[in-house]
Amino acid sequence: MHTKQLIGTVRSTRRRGVTLIEMAVVVAVTAIVASLAVPGLRELVDSRRLLGAATRLAVDVQFARAEAVARNRTVRLSLQTLPGATCYVIHTGSAAQCRCAGDGPAMCTGDAREIRTVVLTTADRVSVEANVASIAFDPQHGTSTPSGTLRAVDPGGRAVHHVVNVMGRVRSCSPAAAVVGYRAC
Repeated sequence: MHTKQLIGTVRSTRRRGVTLIEMAVVVAVTAIVASLAVPGLRELVDSRRLLGAATRLAVDVQFARAEAVARNRTVRLSLQTLPGATCYVIHTGSAAQCRCAGDGPAMCTGDAREIRTVVLTTADRVSVEANVASIAFDPQHGTSTPSGTLRAVDPGGRAVHHVVNVMGRVRSCSPAAAVVGYRAC
């Protein structure tokens, strides 16, 4: 009888929990798994940012065309490169009358009016490039002059091209189908 009491006493004094060694192993395994996941996560975030910027650019091209018809006035989409950023402005007036002003709205002179400004900084990890400085949309027919290719590009070089034809229509593609959801250019 005395033996049973002693065994019960020993069992009740045993401590439960994790040791320092067990905790170190868990932290090490977690660090290894996290280091393997970070590059994939960065690529996923960059991909989503590129898709978002590309979609917004395509929508803004159509918006500029619709605004030209609605205002019965020529509306332009003008692109500019700033230190540490790229920018495009949807505006009335000539191409030289509106300029991006850093992170705020565009500054326009004369009778030109800013309609929308989009600034993409290096922190956004997406830039906008084009083979033309400005595209004008005609209010009577919705046509564009000149035709051009607008590109949303991420730091890895993946890009979405929006080809604006003379009729003002946009065809989107990605070189070598590098961006999911876009056909190959």
